[in-house]
Amino acid sequence: MIEIVKPKELIDVCILISGSKSISNRLLLLNHFLKLKQTFINCSESEDTFLLNAAIQVISTSSSAKIDIKHAGTNMRFLTALLSVTKGEWVLTGSERMKQRPIAELVNALRQIGARISYLEKEGFPPLKIDGGSLNGNHIKIDASISSQFISALLLMAPLLENGLTIETTGTIVSKPYVIMTIELLKQLGQEVQHVNNIIQVKPIIIKSSKTNQQNFEIESDWSSASYWYSICALSKGSRIILKSFNEKSLQADSALVKLYDSLGVKTIFKNRSIILKNQLPNISEFEYDFADSPDIAQTIAVTCFALGIKAILKGLKTLKIKETDRIFALKTELEKCGASVTFNNESIHIFSNNNNNINSKAIHINTYQDHRMALSFAPLVFMCSSVIIEDEQVIEKSYPSFWKDLRSAGFSVENKL
Repeated sequence: MIEIVKPKELIDVCILISGSKSISNRLLLLNHFLKLKQTFINCSESEDTFLLNAAIQVISTSSSAKIDIKHAGTNMRFLTALLSVTKGEWVLTGSERMKQRPIAELVNALRQIGARISYLEKEGFPPLKIDGGSLNGNHIKIDASISSQFISALLLMAPLLENGLTIETTGTIVSKPYVIMTIELLKQLGQEVQHVNNIIQVKPIIIKSSKTNQQNFEIESDWSSASYWYSICALSKGSRIILKSFNEKSLQADSALVKLYDSLGVKTIFKNRSIILKNQLPNISEFEYDFADSPDIAQTIAVTCFALGIKAILKGLKTLKIKETDRIFALKTELEKCGASVTFNNESIHIFSNNNNNINSKAIHINTYQDHRMALSFAPLVFMCSSVIIEDEQVIEKSYPSFWKDLRSAGFSVENKL
């Protein structure tokens, strides 16, 4: 448990956030399974990426192993597909929460092309037993409205199939920018992919020349991690925050922060592959947005709106119920604790700030629900109270392990509390 106290001086700080977890994990898997020779600069320092690297090492040296990916949902989905075409006997498991996260749609899709996958406990959920080897099919039909990670998992595996793969999607692709990211990274590594309407075609692996393979690949910093600094900037008058290694034309869906926070009190200036965040007055009294393409920043914006006294209607959130926790319920519970009025359903949450609730003299205690984004997104509330106490400070290791250190560099007091 830690206690955060806001800075005594205006915030003026420059920070390097490590590389995008989404990009890093995709590139590490492609580098290994396509046998490329890329060197990655600014790779993610997240626990998820650490666990993925560990899994890759096991896969490299064994043909039979139990791989525990703990809370890393991306790793579970991606490795389910890739181990299906990797000769060996594999058991893929995770935390108790991971065992509650459905994976049947992906497993059923892989079975269409001959994958041998069985459930070791509850039908439709991890852990999985995977008998990996060559697969005989090259056409998959899958409902794309459940998880973009299922589609990305198939795309990462596709070049390894002898005849490539055609993916036919039904329904609206949820978090579509993440699928586009996977396709673009495949193309950048020399693989041939075509995407027309609801059909995605991936050709068999194309081996580039050794000279082309041996190159550095600089990974853009993580936009979802940047969201917490956007929130801090919006809530701290006169603040100026520089975040390094960001692109104006980004593959990351969460770069939508630039537009969204412009109305919530943050001006973004791109300069020399960095972004400069400057506090300004918000220009709206009500915020409404569909987060179907960028659900990971919904919690951050919910907290920002509450702190600014802005009514918020956040939609497109159905995937939040099957994340590290039920994030919609967790948001409602913690915001109401702070004085908000909240209504919700399975796909949206409405937040009304209670301006009559004076918590300036209080310390707010935030439960984290084993969810890194609960700790990260609620930390900026320190600007409307005496301090914020975070229940489980270690939970941030999953995506942004240096966050507490970065807060200290910006002038915050961050201390252990018994």
